[in-house]
Amino acid sequence: MRTLLSALLLVALTSALAQPVQPALVQFSGVVVTDSLAPVPFTNILVRNTYRGTMSDVYGYFSFVAQEGDTLIFSAVGFMRAQYVIPTGLPENKYSMIHVMGRDTVQLRELSVYPWPSREQFREAFLALRLPADDYQLTMKNLSPAEMVQRMESLPPDAYQSFQYQMALDRTRLYYSGGTPSINLFNPIAWAQFLQAWQNGAFKKKD
Repeated sequence: MRTLLSALLLVALTSALAQPVQPALVQFSGVVVTDSLAPVPFTNILVRNTYRGTMSDVYGYFSFVAQEGDTLIFSAVGFMRAQYVIPTGLPENKYSMIHVMGRDTVQLRELSVYPWPSREQFREAFLALRLPADDYQLTMKNLSPAEMVQRMESLPPDAYQSFQYQMALDRTRLYYSGGTPSINLFNPIAWAQFLQAWQNGAFKKKD
């Protein structure tokens, strides 16, 4: 009977020793910052090879339950991925840290966007393209002799020309005051007005 009890006790002790010891659970908390101590919001903190983890808030703070010896992966857009191993044999069931993330430069490949789905449609659109005139072309068009003559002919008299014309009429009126007025056939002003009216089409027959 003693032999049987001893054998059973030995088997139970061996089974207990054969069971692996589970790592202690800890409340792991911390803040993720840059090298200038600015918070890194929305940083992914995951336990390697598992689906356990969390994400930091807008202030870079995080807190979740982990195990001693877990390897944590820190990743964020614009920063280099880093890892950290939680120490074992902690005196308390909580652990906190400040994790510094190093900046990383991400270069995206070039992406060309075309509004035409095929080369044929692009060729048709390119051949039918009519570019608007630039400043140089508009300037040269306005400075062409024909354009300048047309603008000069249709340009109304300015204030100085109107003043000179009115003063000439006043002098003529004063000169012939009390006498017989001169014949306008030899008046250069009348001829100028006649030619101007002729060029403007004042004598054309109206329908």
